[in-house]
Amino acid sequence: MLGLLFYSQSLYSLEPDSLLYSNHIFSEKIKTVQLYKDGWNLSYPVMKLNSAEKLILNFDLLGDNIENYYYTFIHCDKDWNRSDIFTTDYLEGFAENPIEDYKPSFNTTVNYIHYRVSFPNDRVKISLSGNYILMVYPMNEPENPAITQRFLVTEDMAEINISAHRPRMTADLNTGQQIDFNVIIRNIRINDPYRDVFAFVLQNGRWNNAKKNLKPEFFSSNELKYSPLSDKNVFQGGNEFRYFDIRSIRYQSQYVRKIDYLMGNYHIYLAPSENREFRPYFYWEDFNGKYYIAVQEEKNPDTDADYLYVYFNLPSREYIEGGRMYVSGALNDWEFNSNNVMTYNRDAGAYECIMLLKQGWYNYEYVFRPDGSAETVATRFEGSHYETENDYTVLVYYRNPRERYDRLLGSQTVNTLNRLTD
Repeated sequence: MLGLLFYSQSLYSLEPDSLLYSNHIFSEKIKTVQLYKDGWNLSYPVMKLNSAEKLILNFDLLGDNIENYYYTFIHCDKDWNRSDIFTTDYLEGFAENPIEDYKPSFNTTVNYIHYRVSFPNDRVKISLSGNYILMVYPMNEPENPAITQRFLVTEDMAEINISAHRPRMTADLNTGQQIDFNVIIRNIRINDPYRDVFAFVLQNGRWNNAKKNLKPEFFSSNELKYSPLSDKNVFQGGNEFRYFDIRSIRYQSQYVRKIDYLMGNYHIYLAPSENREFRPYFYWEDFNGKYYIAVQEEKNPDTDADYLYVYFNLPSREYIEGGRMYVSGALNDWEFNSNNVMTYNRDAGAYECIMLLKQGWYNYEYVFRPDGSAETVATRFEGSHYETENDYTVLVYYRNPRERYDRLLGSQTVNTLNRLTD
């Protein structure tokens, strides 16, 4: 039964906006946070307003002790700043709700409690489109978030037609991918699309390299054209993601060099990674940087999959000055921190990293992050090719001058495997 909303200003006051309004894990005890559309755990966290679609959040709390967690939602503008509207404007029901679905792990070397929540549900519903933060926090401690995750709620008010092709700019001809698109807006009269309509393009669901606040090159009536005359919608194609399979601890799969059991834990040593910067493009099917939790010998991956120490090894003849190397992908929520930073072993002539990961199938890549910069460079060890298979998602936002929030009129995702043209 829907009840009265409760609003707490303290939810938003103690954490930096860059963390609170991003995908972030605030507790070292929490691992394997996944948010996806119900029915397919490799999907992007996008759902349509007033539909039967649901999103699922899963995460693990390391240890044996059950802790009580609550969750709430924060509406954001197109740039991931908190919207200037009240909770009662965008939620129906209870604003703060307990996570009641949790189970302990079974027969694992690393014990954990697995938590799961599905929404919208009979306690809370979402009533506006736009950008949202799902925030999880310990009971009675809303000022201390444990998890924040971005998700999108779209309207069905925009038809988006996307074309992916090799860039027409000579410099990126062999390494880039250009995304052109047209938008037809339905049932809304927009007087000034240059001022009130904003388009974003995401590569493989990532926000850290998104093309933001794109403006149409042309518009007529209700159609907006984002054309090949602009170079603002060109991405580096990158390479197919590296991968490894740790669904089983009984045999060494491809790219797993050794499996050890030491001091009560399993240790997985990956084979040294090759430098792909100047190698020709070769296609293989990947998850576009995501990971899939699975366990070969058991039935329920949520609670039967174990946690393993995974050792990454990237040979390099020299230490790269001016920045740091990272293992990058959804396995660390595309963040760059102490969990996925690599250290240089001069004796071995290699960058190394150890990550505690749940059993499954993982994608990743190696990236260099210059000191003092938010930008990253993957081409040094990965290369970049116009042929690389990627997902591209176009988001179209509208700010009515008489309203105080950004509507998400529509979203569309295409894959270059089917749409890429020369």
